[in-house]
Amino acid sequence: MSQRADSGHTNSGFNGGSEVSLDIPTNTLYHTSRDCIVQEEQGPKESCLEGTQSCCSSLWSNIFRKKTLYKRFPILVWLPQYKKDYIFGDIVAGISVALTVIPQALAYAGIAGLDLQYGLYACFLGCFIYIFIGSSKDVPIGPTAISALLSFQIAGGSWQMATLLTFLTGLIEILMGVFRLGFLIDFVSGPVGAGFTSAVSLIIFSSQMKDFLGIKTSGNTFLQVWISIVNDIHNISWPDFILGIVCITLLLSLRALASCSLGPKEGKTTTQKLLTGIFWTIGTARNALLVCGTAGLGYWFFVNGKENLVKTVGFVPKGLPSFQPPPFHMDAVVNETTGEVLQEGQSFWDMVSTLGSGLIVVPLIALLETMAVVQAFADGKPTDATQELIASGVCNVANSFVQGLRSNGGIARGAILNASGVRTQLSNLYTSVIVIIALLYLTPCFYYIPKAALASIIIAAVIFMVQYRVIKPMWHSKKTDLIPGLGAFFACLVLPLQLGILVGIGINVVFILYQAARPKLSIETLATTTGLKYLMLTPDRCLIFPSMEFVRKVINKQGQKSTLPVVIDCTHIYGADFTAAKVISTMVMDFKLREQPLFFYNLQPRVAQVFEGLNKDLVVIYDISTLHAKLAEKSPPI
Repeated sequence: MSQRADSGHTNSGFNGGSEVSLDIPTNTLYHTSRDCIVQEEQGPKESCLEGTQSCCSSLWSNIFRKKTLYKRFPILVWLPQYKKDYIFGDIVAGISVALTVIPQALAYAGIAGLDLQYGLYACFLGCFIYIFIGSSKDVPIGPTAISALLSFQIAGGSWQMATLLTFLTGLIEILMGVFRLGFLIDFVSGPVGAGFTSAVSLIIFSSQMKDFLGIKTSGNTFLQVWISIVNDIHNISWPDFILGIVCITLLLSLRALASCSLGPKEGKTTTQKLLTGIFWTIGTARNALLVCGTAGLGYWFFVNGKENLVKTVGFVPKGLPSFQPPPFHMDAVVNETTGEVLQEGQSFWDMVSTLGSGLIVVPLIALLETMAVVQAFADGKPTDATQELIASGVCNVANSFVQGLRSNGGIARGAILNASGVRTQLSNLYTSVIVIIALLYLTPCFYYIPKAALASIIIAAVIFMVQYRVIKPMWHSKKTDLIPGLGAFFACLVLPLQLGILVGIGINVVFILYQAARPKLSIETLATTTGLKYLMLTPDRCLIFPSMEFVRKVINKQGQKSTLPVVIDCTHIYGADFTAAKVISTMVMDFKLREQPLFFYNLQPRVAQVFEGLNKDLVVIYDISTLHAKLAEKSPPI
């Protein structure tokens, strides 16, 4: 404990630059919070029907007021300001993303355990809708590696379950946006997000081994997949493996080529600018170039009677999907020859039960992914998580009517959009048009794409998702943050992803609750201007039920060590609950039995009102001179 002369406290709880002040009498003793309650004049009471009509009218006018419409339909803001100069940038950006998203969508459908066309089905309708309600020009709607893996682990490779997952999670996102629940992503801390993303990258990498090595694998978790890989590694297909190695080498080389820049940063010649642009274009379109090249190789094998040399994608249905509601039940599948039931029928509630916690985890992770894109390219401008929730929800509900895979913004495609010079959300139109063209005319060419090539595209992308770089800064900053991060990482490797991320969040919440239950109390021995000593105890946060017993023990312990009066500086106590009031009441009685003075300094009136609900004997003071005078009254005569 330190000892110093008290020259006077300032009411930092109410002053300190705040725009709101409370008129609390100075140089007086405050006994009851009721003195500070403002009684508003009551007008004539409305009937229940009149009150309901007034509420509905207010809600209706709020929904359809101009400000709300502009907020919920951002196209009303940027479209009137659209210029001819924007057209070229949006077209280039849309085409660049389309060349990336088509091969990725084919590969992500494989991660989700679905036929490849379902990945493409998720890339056109949602893109088109996002033009009208999306708040960021840098968000390209489409399937991502994380959403595909979550769909596989939750839906189990059933297109009906995956489509219903897309529909229900879309509805949940809309509801989360309406009720402004975007703050839920705040419970996923940086370490937990890094651990989850790193684990996902390793799981996706493992899931691609079956196509990369040409073997059979099984299982949903990281450990299960690698056990099956080890058991079947003797059946490795060397042509597939060699092709995969060559593809990864090319992809990584072209990725590096995209960042090559000839000449100085400023003052490039025309030739240098042209070559730099060519390098960037080739590097950006590397996935599309690889797919085209390997498809040609697969066709050559087929023509020359070597179609079995490498495994190819096979038949992909041509044309757009039928527009129909998502499946709300599944019929039983029976072998017509033997009568064996191949798949049990499921009702809607059975399907929802199977999806389970994924209905909450998927929207949460999707919001994290999308907001990562929005914030990365916001250039300091405010972002709107609520609008992105609503936009993503509407896009996914629409995707479910065309049997599309779960979709949201992806950071890699967002980076391509931004680097391509995107100007507005209209770039999504050109992406969706090219995807539609691919579905109408190019699907026969997909037949010859080697599976090892698609696996290489995924592997070359996810190896950069392992966030090992955060470990060193975290270690130097706050070592305990490694615990929830590593907890999420290992939990996601051992358990299904939706449970693994919940484990990571749970560990993080435990840390938060522990800190809330153990507030810091500074303890000082101070003296008045006349030399009277007293103990000043200052909690650093609000008083709620997890921390109250700990605070009571500390204060009582300090009070029993000394006969000095005790003053609790309540400047930082901005909230309290019933449990806190109960403990404070007990503590006041303890000090009263010991005949030891106890004062509350700078206690906010609303908190005092909570405390006085159980004990009226609180002595609350708001002025330092009054505190010194009261201490002099309570001090025994010398």
